[in-house]
Amino acid sequence: MRLETRRVGSGIVSVIVVNWNRKELLRACLESLSKQRGAELEIIVIDNGSSDGSVEMVESWPTPITLIRNHDNRGFCAANNQGFAVARGEWIALLNNDAEAEPDWAARMLEVSNAAPHVGMVASKILVWEEPSRIDKAGHLIYLDGQNRGRGSGQLDQGQFDQVEEVLWPDGCAALYKREMIEAIGGFDEDLFAYGDDAELGLRGRIAGWTCMYAPGAVVRHHRGSTMGVLSTARIQLIERNRVLLAVKLFPWSILCLNAIFYLARLAAGAMAAISNRGEVRRFPGIRAKWSLVMALMKADLAAMRMVPQMLRKRKEIQRLRKLSPSEVTSLLLRHRITLKELMYQAI
Repeated sequence: MRLETRRVGSGIVSVIVVNWNRKELLRACLESLSKQRGAELEIIVIDNGSSDGSVEMVESWPTPITLIRNHDNRGFCAANNQGFAVARGEWIALLNNDAEAEPDWAARMLEVSNAAPHVGMVASKILVWEEPSRIDKAGHLIYLDGQNRGRGSGQLDQGQFDQVEEVLWPDGCAALYKREMIEAIGGFDEDLFAYGDDAELGLRGRIAGWTCMYAPGAVVRHHRGSTMGVLSTARIQLIERNRVLLAVKLFPWSILCLNAIFYLARLAAGAMAAISNRGEVRRFPGIRAKWSLVMALMKADLAAMRMVPQMLRKRKEIQRLRKLSPSEVTSLLLRHRITLKELMYQAI
């Protein structure tokens, strides 16, 4: 999706919150935004057909909120694109409805936005809501089959991610995007629907020459997996399908041609981790649950294969945006890759 150029409010941060039947989580999210200091906010809520009273709550909110009401669940990508289209800010932030921002969140991201040339994205420090001493994500890393993971995911927060630095891209749970970048490269790829969409947008931005910085002082707490559930096979299918689509659309051919090898290595590593009751597979106890996981991966890969032709067409369109050569993209991915050993013991 491409944005029309519109009048921009200088100094305004437009914050987009996508919601689907999470009234109480949304309430806490909006309350955290009402406590923001040091930045002028425009709040935009996109509701994807909620039936739990979420819309009525937003309509009666004591401070102004722009509400877009969809009649059905259009997904994370399409809903955020609706928000991009109406946002007035020079910078546009995303905040999940299941996340709560610390009072300086937006202001700290704005501070870091000037830390380097061509900054188009800023990543937050995302902590686990139930255990705020533990990292959910501090930017992103990627494995070379297209599977992306949060940097530091699962680690105790002991100051190891307390410095401003470049990261690969921000997590869409809590991120800041420069309007100029979104207008240049387009919004989220709506074919992805949800999950992995932030990786696709982020890597597309990097290929177009934009940088991503990490703001350690921009802290949010996140209820992980509250939208579909951590053990949802539908969630697993979207994650697996979209990692294939990301690779087909954006990876250099030198890495893409080895995708099956990287994928099989990851599956083997996951199986080894499961033997020691670690990693993602441990969340699926018993033969039946593990079989459902295998079937979800197979269905996802088949779905991805059906979408490969349209991703290849989009791959050609990326050439008009390109500022990094394929070798530079390869170097970027290698510099921010997650090792197979780390991946073995992490859970999505």
